[in-house]
Amino acid sequence: MQKQIELIKITRGRFIQLVDGLSLEQLNEIPAGMSNNIAWNFGHIVAAQQSLCNSLSGLPFDVEPEYIANFKKGTKPEGLITREIIDQCKTYIVSNISVVEKGLKENAYTKFQVYTTSFGNTLNDIEDAIRFVAVHDALHLGYSMAIRKNLSIK
Repeated sequence: MQKQIELIKITRGRFIQLVDGLSLEQLNEIPAGMSNNIAWNFGHIVAAQQSLCNSLSGLPFDVEPEYIANFKKGTKPEGLITREIIDQCKTYIVSNISVVEKGLKENAYTKFQVYTTSFGNTLNDIEDAIRFVAVHDALHLGYSMAIRKNLSIK
């Protein structure tokens, strides 16, 4: 599991670099033909991890319920995502994976509700969830890189 955790940390570090290199306007732009923006993708990876690791394990979220509501699966940007929210996402992106790592060491994930993702793969335990988070984070980083290439605001 440590290799997957390290992969998540690396991917999230790259995501932070991407976000740090863009203006607030660029982060919020939804290019033609796309359904969301870089800011939403950035926030979404935390909400997804919280749902897949915490919720499916019967543990409380480590972020505010409003955060989950704004960035969970099936949502889209509903207005400007502020610099404060972007900064909050940066904090969560780093801290939440460390919480998962600590929880693994402390055997905090003893229960798990089996779940089939929209990709069609079934998560049977926390290890499956962490492996999927690694793939999911990379998918949204890649999508955000594609959005960056299509921004009208240069």
